[in-house]
Amino acid sequence: MESNKDEALRCIELAEKYIKEKKREKAEKFLHKAEKLFSTQKAQDLLLQLNLMAPSNPESEQPRRRKVSLNKAEEPPEKKAPEYTKEQEAAVKRIRTCKDYYEILCVSKDATDTEIKKAYKKLALQMHPDKNQCPGAAEAFKAVGNAVAVLTDTEKRKQYDLYGSEEERMATRTSNYHSYSRGFESDATAEELFNMFFGAGFNGSNVYVRRGGRWQRQTTGSQQEHHTHQRDQQSGFTAFIQILPIVLAILLSMASSFFISDPAYSLQHSSKYPVLRKTQNLGFPYYVKDNFHTEYQGSVKRLEISVEEDYISNLRHACYREKNYRDSMIWKARNFGDKDLFQQAQNIKMPSCEQIQNLRNHG
Repeated sequence: MESNKDEALRCIELAEKYIKEKKREKAEKFLHKAEKLFSTQKAQDLLLQLNLMAPSNPESEQPRRRKVSLNKAEEPPEKKAPEYTKEQEAAVKRIRTCKDYYEILCVSKDATDTEIKKAYKKLALQMHPDKNQCPGAAEAFKAVGNAVAVLTDTEKRKQYDLYGSEEERMATRTSNYHSYSRGFESDATAEELFNMFFGAGFNGSNVYVRRGGRWQRQTTGSQQEHHTHQRDQQSGFTAFIQILPIVLAILLSMASSFFISDPAYSLQHSSKYPVLRKTQNLGFPYYVKDNFHTEYQGSVKRLEISVEEDYISNLRHACYREKNYRDSMIWKARNFGDKDLFQQAQNIKMPSCEQIQNLRNHG
């Protein structure tokens, strides 16, 4: 409604005033209120910028609390020591600051499935809630599980490489760090993924089993009874059931090779796509296989239209990231009153945006 929009704009103006006064909590309060009334890009950008601000002065932002005097016989309760190590806390904090799944697993974008799975096993053991009681460990454990599930799935990894970065930035504006996985999450839960890699049970203390369509924890005693019963009842039929998933996976992979064909082109040079071509209309580079001229039976003109659409789409994503980075640096420089940093931020190059502008000028 228009009335809600006007009220939202008024809240944004108040928030900008408190930002200038370095009153973070009040500014954040009015920005959240503005988003509830009428969602705007400006409010989301200001919320993102608030993350760079130092915490407000507690004396000016928080209500003063009355001091409660303690009787001489009373002593303040002792602080309970944290049930986690500094290394565990540092690992959780590191994942909190990660921008994508590759950074979470500490692998490069060219990493193989074997390298990704090896990195996951190391991190999953470190982040498992049974071993790490640090605040945020459960979310970090889920993020690690999502990372391995997406990056070991060929199709999901391809889509994530194309569109993941932009969705991450849009999601982190108003969400917690682990929300950047929106749209690229695993079909299985973090515990299910963990059991797939390590088998049932973790360090002999717990085992997770399916009951009523949900994963539930089973104690050590029942786990022992379960294994004993399984050994007593094992037969040729149960052995077949155990290897059935492996057989199905092999059959599916063989079937997929018959029905799923590789794309006709790629925007990146690789051993599979070594031959460089350029579109007739805009001269965009793309790569095809060695046998492209003999094997491709479709219309080259329609193919190059798709190439140009993909190329421009990638430019737009890159331009968006360049603008977002420059704007955040300019805001940071203004917030700290750093003229040199402000000048550097204004001079940040945006090659993708410039290329898009050139295309418009010659269009």
